[in-house]
Amino acid sequence: MKKNIIAMNASIMIGLGSILAAPSVYAESISDLEKQKESIQEKRSGVESNISDTEKKIDNLQDKQMTAEDQIAAIEAKIADSTKKIDAKNAEISQTKKEIEALKEEIKVLKERIAKRNEVLKERALSFQETGGDVNYLEVLFGSSSFGDLVDRVGAVATIAEADRDILKEHELDKKDLEEKQNAVETKLASLEVAKAELLEIQKQQKQQKQEKDALVKKLKQQTEKHEHEKMGLEEEKANLAAQEKAIKSAISLEHQRLAELEAARKKAAAEAKKRAEQEAAQAAAQAASQKASESKKQSTSSGYSAKSNSSSSSSQASSNVSQAPAPAPAPAVSSGTFTRPSAGYVSSTMGERWNKQHAGIDIAASGTVPVVAAADGVVSRSYFSSTYGNVVFVTHSIGGQQWTTVYAHLSSRQVGEGAVVAKGQQVGIMGNTGHSFGQHLHFELHKGAWNYSKSNAVNPLNYIPN
Repeated sequence: MKKNIIAMNASIMIGLGSILAAPSVYAESISDLEKQKESIQEKRSGVESNISDTEKKIDNLQDKQMTAEDQIAAIEAKIADSTKKIDAKNAEISQTKKEIEALKEEIKVLKERIAKRNEVLKERALSFQETGGDVNYLEVLFGSSSFGDLVDRVGAVATIAEADRDILKEHELDKKDLEEKQNAVETKLASLEVAKAELLEIQKQQKQQKQEKDALVKKLKQQTEKHEHEKMGLEEEKANLAAQEKAIKSAISLEHQRLAELEAARKKAAAEAKKRAEQEAAQAAAQAASQKASESKKQSTSSGYSAKSNSSSSSSQASSNVSQAPAPAPAPAVSSGTFTRPSAGYVSSTMGERWNKQHAGIDIAASGTVPVVAAADGVVSRSYFSSTYGNVVFVTHSIGGQQWTTVYAHLSSRQVGEGAVVAKGQQVGIMGNTGHSFGQHLHFELHKGAWNYSKSNAVNPLNYIPN
């Protein structure tokens, strides 16, 4: 029984037909499997190299991100410093404006004072114009009543002249002081405004630099996330390739065992046939001298024995064939052809672009408890829970020397584990809504070759399974 199961497993894995085929045919299939194994190993090596390159890219991006963040911190410190300086300039400008307002009040007083002096000077100018600008000292002299009065009159004239000179002097000083104060305050205010404008320009440049660095950090983060996602996909691809390599090795081992058992059975059958032939030859030689009737009886007995032996062998072979027949799947019905339909239901989404991404398979939707079956004979290379696929089963097939991979995703439950040998139509799970899914359905992918992250080997399942 154990030998029969091993032979059945090997037959399921490589799909090469009858277990009684010539050994050379199976040897060729083993060679194909060895080539597939080597191809998977090369792909694994390439994926590992890509993972290493991606990790270097991530490290480089993270270094750039840290550098940019340090630069942003430095720029923010400069912005804070320039803000303090701008606040200080604003305070000085505010104080200067207050000084200007106070100066305006002084200017108002000065203007009033100047206006009054102007009136006095106008009167003096009018008097000078009427008298020609000269003082008639004879009138002052002869108009006096006494010498003392003369002295008083001369002193009064001198005092008036001195007062006029003082008024003119003060008038000029006030004007000059007013002009100096106005110039000083206006110069100070203009200087402060220029300094503030320069600080604002510096701060504007600093904020622009910060925006550029923020944009750079955002871009670096997006690139890092992209590479991290790519790395996760590559690691998943690596795991799948490792599982497929394991499945291929298992198939090779099973096929070697099957061939060894077949060769042992062939040698045993040949030895038994040779032994029977020698026995029959010996019996024929010993009975040559006997009577024909006795010889005929002996030959008849020997022929009957041979027929009985052949009948027993045929019966044993039929029993072996019956034990190897896979149990029929409950649903859907197994179709002829290379691949059968993996589940009942209707195709709710075909292969192609969807939501700006490549939909690498088809979706089959149905309600209730819907069995999902293997599309062809194969070995389960992976059976696990994925954040995107949900409960998912990967099956590796080798059909006519070509490796295929089928994917059954979003299952509510999985009924086979990694390394399990499955027959076409054998149930592998129940249709569900796990992972990144919206509503109960089966996401089914068919890859001509190994599954990879970019899904470059994906083919349209509708071209291979019954609709």
